[in-house]
Amino acid sequence: MPQISYLLFDVFAEQAFAGNQLAVVSQHLDDRTMQTIANELNVAETVFLQRTSDPNRPAELRIFTPRQEMAFAGHPTIGATFAIAEVLKWVPPAQEHFALGERVGDVAVRVERKDGNLFAWLRTPPVTFEQELDRARCAAAIGLEQTDLHETLPPQLVSAGNPFLYIALKDRAAVDRALFPLARLGDAIEARITGVFVFCLAENGTYARMFAPMSGIAEDPATGSATGPLFAYLRKYGAIDMERKSFISEQGVKLGRRSVLHVRIEGNEPPNIDVGGQTILMGEGRFNF
Repeated sequence: MPQISYLLFDVFAEQAFAGNQLAVVSQHLDDRTMQTIANELNVAETVFLQRTSDPNRPAELRIFTPRQEMAFAGHPTIGATFAIAEVLKWVPPAQEHFALGERVGDVAVRVERKDGNLFAWLRTPPVTFEQELDRARCAAAIGLEQTDLHETLPPQLVSAGNPFLYIALKDRAAVDRALFPLARLGDAIEARITGVFVFCLAENGTYARMFAPMSGIAEDPATGSATGPLFAYLRKYGAIDMERKSFISEQGVKLGRRSVLHVRIEGNEPPNIDVGGQTILMGEGRFNF
């Protein structure tokens, strides 16, 4: 009977049982089996690693939600980086920089040791700004009034491989009240997007939630693939102080799984936007089938 082992991590977590859960399988399987395993584990995403012979590109990733494959995803990239560097030891201990092969292309990552903790970072792929949506329509879609939206920031589709609809709200209370069942925005929009990202500005960055029922995730505790584009969006509209280079996006609080996503912005047009955080190894398991 074949055995398939997996590791379970909490990603973007500062303590156990927080952040976003991730399962890591250190082999590729056929597409149907990988999707079936992701559905069985039923965590936000399951990543399947295929080791390569190139130490500068040590693995190729396949990333699955319980429902579908993703071309790029942030917390699987961060968790896989941690797994490769700290658990599987597929790169030398002194190696800080490497790339991971994903469906969106190669994603640059790095590891950084700070105060006894290992931080993993990813470089956000190129960001594209797409259509703006009607404010009243977006407010109704998340169960809020138009007065709950930020006065100047427009609802907009933005993508770094996965298109998200960003809806800026005026405060944390509005973010916590937001709800998003399917069939609120219309089939044409919902078929195009990975999820709906609602947020407000905070002292050190943002406070956020992300709904993705169209991707099989009712609400995501941490969304690294949405955080880089979020800060590109905020930079585009002058909503953050660019004298600062470091920010924090807090997510998952409403779910009881507080996630802390660190953001660093460097350069001009287009800027380099790195998203990073801590990962905690929670356990391991094995399938027998």
